[in-house]
Amino acid sequence: QLPQRLAGLPRPLVFTNGVFDLLHPGHLSLIRQARSGCDKLIVGMNSDASVKRLKGETRPVQGEDARALVLSALADVDGVVIFGEDTPIELIKNIRPALLVKGADYTVATVVGSDLVLGWGGEVKLAELVDGQSTTKTIAKLRN
Repeated sequence: QLPQRLAGLPRPLVFTNGVFDLLHPGHLSLIRQARSGCDKLIVGMNSDASVKRLKGETRPVQGEDARALVLSALADVDGVVIFGEDTPIELIKNIRPALLVKGADYTVATVVGSDLVLGWGGEVKLAELVDGQSTTKTIAKLRN
């Protein structure tokens, strides 16, 4: 269900999602590229429980409240929605974004929800990646 504070946002919306554990230039680039296509950007963020299922017991490094606070402080972000499932498919169904943005490490066919967004006449954009930016690699570097 779409939180009340987002229900009144004007359409069309743009949506992107991720874990956003340790915010880095790659995350900022994704958000800026997503924002360039809209007036309102909604960011879906994996809950702590879903991050553990997807990334393992040592993740996330930062809890969901901290991650959401940092994301929501970015000028390009109009709203952050934490989702507890492994994918944001239900959130995408509720928000019905006109544009869905993910990194170019995906293909349009592998972006969760791309079939829905394309089906209602929206677009899917693959954002350019920033070389060398990875939370997993940063964590590994810190451990070594």
